[in-house]
Amino acid sequence: MNLLLDTHVALWAIADSPRLSPQVRTLIVSPKTTVWVSAASLWEITLKHALGRGGMPLSGHEALGYFRDAGYRLLPVDAHHTVAVGDLPTHHQDPFDRILVAQALLEPMRLVTHDPLVARYGDTIISA
Repeated sequence: MNLLLDTHVALWAIADSPRLSPQVRTLIVSPKTTVWVSAASLWEITLKHALGRGGMPLSGHEALGYFRDAGYRLLPVDAHHTVAVGDLPTHHQDPFDRILVAQALLEPMRLVTHDPLVARYGDTIISA
């Protein structure tokens, strides 16, 4: 199974946060799972850290190192991902979350999120 972690879930996973549900934790560590982090998440982390917003404790460089150390694969943002955002219903307005949904639907992958609005995009979404 291919899992795409949203930004918060990816950070919780590398920190072994108790915020992750036992189900999600099991999926992430399963040898049958390939865990992915989007370049969009690294962009979000980098912006929030640089601007001092959102309580972002890590820089993009630090997060990238932790994701690589954890064995997560990096998913680039491609042109077909960006145009697919326009086809999504407007359940959510956050551009970072919308690109993650588009990527998960197109690749295909299961997107793991803590955001109930993102979960409205369908059964490909797993709630953390």
